[in-house]
Amino acid sequence: MTKLSEESLSHLPPGVARPGYDRSQLSTGIVHFGVGGFHRAHQAMYLDTLMNQGLALDWAICGVGVLPQDAAMKTVLDSQDCLYTLMLKYPDGTREARVIGSIVEYLYAPEDPEAVIEKMALPGTRIVSLTITEGGYSISDTTGEFDAGTPQVAADLAPGAVPSGVFGLVTEALRRRRDRGLGAFTVMSCDNIPGNGEVARKAFGEFARLLDPELGEWVLANVAFPSSMVDRITPVTTDEDRTLLAQEFGVEDAWPVVSEDFAQWALEDTFVQGRPPWEDAGVSVTADVEPFERMKLRLLNCGHQGIAYLGYLAGYRYAHEAVADPKLARFLLDYMDKEATPTLLPVPGVDLDAYKRRLLERFGNEYVRDTLARLCAESSDRIPKWLVPVVRENLARDGEVSRSAAIIAAWARYAEGVDEAGEPINVLDRHREDVMKAAARNREDPLAFVSQPQFFGELAADPRFTGAYLAALDALHRHGAKAAVAGLVDGA
Repeated sequence: MTKLSEESLSHLPPGVARPGYDRSQLSTGIVHFGVGGFHRAHQAMYLDTLMNQGLALDWAICGVGVLPQDAAMKTVLDSQDCLYTLMLKYPDGTREARVIGSIVEYLYAPEDPEAVIEKMALPGTRIVSLTITEGGYSISDTTGEFDAGTPQVAADLAPGAVPSGVFGLVTEALRRRRDRGLGAFTVMSCDNIPGNGEVARKAFGEFARLLDPELGEWVLANVAFPSSMVDRITPVTTDEDRTLLAQEFGVEDAWPVVSEDFAQWALEDTFVQGRPPWEDAGVSVTADVEPFERMKLRLLNCGHQGIAYLGYLAGYRYAHEAVADPKLARFLLDYMDKEATPTLLPVPGVDLDAYKRRLLERFGNEYVRDTLARLCAESSDRIPKWLVPVVRENLARDGEVSRSAAIIAAWARYAEGVDEAGEPINVLDRHREDVMKAAARNREDPLAFVSQPQFFGELAADPRFTGAYLAALDALHRHGAKAAVAGLVDGA
């Protein structure tokens, strides 16, 4: 058994791929906030691929954690010289293990915010990238404007505050760069948000303006905010995964990453101080990300929501179990074909029918063991950004909305906090109190849930939507998820 570290790299078992470059020759070019499983399976992996080609050696990553739970990641990465294992699980059951070396440092902001700020203020830092979740940008789903009242934002805007959140830390680094004549860096969002570059621009620009109007103008005039579409199913690492890695590959890794074999990234080519040659690692570098973004968010992400609540209520606990149900798989395909696809833009080089078939294969990968609980989490950050726009566009074009309405109804039923077997559901959502309070009124006031304007705007006033929503919610209450799905599929 080999414990992962820089010293042990040369002693790894032969079946484990390892960095083919000298990590001592790397220098940091990217500071990344939010070093979770997805970042390590995606952006860090793409950089590692370039480095193995002898490229991008001056674009290594310094990871940053700002949340209390990030302290554990620092402990693990420090103990392993920032190395970790990426284990791919293929649909046929085969597995691959690869040690990623593109992260070279990890800073924990609560311990030393000054170190984080100065790292970003160094001339060599040219990109600050983000996976801070859909809810991390403090943008109101109702107004589309920056919400300065969230606790972290308000704390960082307080006079004399020491920056502690992403906005405060990044903005202070930009201020220092301006004052030192270094020029701005690029802020690159890698979160699943429509127009994530523009969302980041609005959030950081408005935060900086509230802090210092002149600085706000400088940020908007000098910082680049490219949009991106990112894709790779990356479930939470389990103890079973650690054991499997040790038994099959002989590697002891305290926090490996497990993912499917598929990965995709489309990136707008807008950078102020250069970028790695990501296209050489298979990234679609493009002038317009929106077609890729819509395809992914409205097919994959909304597809996940389509099986998550209905599947969980039906008694399934994993994504592969849900899509193995023929009726639920048919429901998912009907949503993709009849409601999502009509709202998409032409995607260069992509066969949409093949893409949708591949999605079903990906969802059905039993070895990834992606939990429905993970897909059900933080719904209030997901449904309004991903699915509600599909509903609005279809209502505007007199298109179909029955399946989208059923997905929202299933969220409402799920948020009641008890499944069809009477077992409690642990609803994980930053707006849990509001969501569950509204869901508790489902039976006395069936429109209570969709009458939350912060999530649904004016949808509760649209009779075409409410008709489909009420029918689905009633079917879920009266007959359960499987019967409700069967009714939608058989009645199509």
